[in-house]
Order: sequence, then C-alpha cells, then structure tokens
Amino acid sequence: MALDQSFVGRTYPPTPAYEVGREKIREFAEAVGDPHPAYVDAEAARALGHADVIAPPTFVFSITYRAAGEVVQDPQLGLDYSRVVHGDQKFSYVRPVRAGDRLTVTSTIEGIKSLAGNDILDVRGDVRDEAGELVVTTLMKLVARAAEEA
Repeated sequence: MALDQSFVGRTYPPTPAYEVGREKIREFAEAVGDPHPAYVDAEAARALGHADVIAPPTFVFSITYRAAGEVVQDPQLGLDYSRVVHGDQKFSYVRPVRAGDRLTVTSTIEGIKSLAGNDILDVRGDVRDEAGELVVTTLMKLVARAAEEA
C-alpha cells in the first residue's frame, strides 16, 4: 500500500542535543579508514583554521539516521521498516562538525513517491548547533521494497 502523500512537509521535533566528542570523531575516522590528521590532532586542525578537531563529512549520518528513526517509526505513516533499504545519502555543509558541538536534528519528510510498487521516502535532516545555527543539511532516501506476490 502506498504511503500517504499528505505526510510530505511534515516536520518532527528536534532530537535531544548530541555532544560531539573527540574520541567519537577519532573512532569514526578510524572505522571509515580516513587518516586525515584534522580528525585526530587538534594542532593539525588549528593549522587548517579550526578551533579543534573536525569530523569526517559522513560523521553526522549516525545522528541523522537516528533522528530519521522517529519518521520511519511514526505509526501514522505506516512504513514497513522490515522492507526498507537505504537508497541514497547527501550532505550539504555550512561548516564542518567540530569536537564540542552540541547538535540537534530536525527531520522533515521532503517527498514520497511510489515506483514499481516500492515506496520511496526522502527525509531531510537539518543539523543545528547550540546557537541554532545550521551546520549541515542531509537528505536520506529510503526505499520500502514492495511486498512479494504470494
């Protein structure tokens, strides 16, 4: 059954603040195999004009994905999460994520469409710092695969 188009534009409340830690940045950089020194060495980051270590560009996925969980678990939306695959991810940065940032995410349903029986859901995540300034906007595409014919 196709998802309800009236959900397009629905915005969910911001998440609780997530404090970005140096160790989390280091662990993430190591996990994705990115050896850039600005991710682990404050002096290297300062040499590039940052006050502290910065996070790799895809770091915010971990918090925006968690925030999108509120969308996909919305019982009114009716998405069958057991059939969902991650279709695409985009990041549009205003500034890098830095150690010490306290970030919140506000998720908005940007689009819903059906294609060959699959539901495609576009979820925007606006990531803001403690001052309310936009840090990065993400766009996540989720595909709920069509149920197989019996």
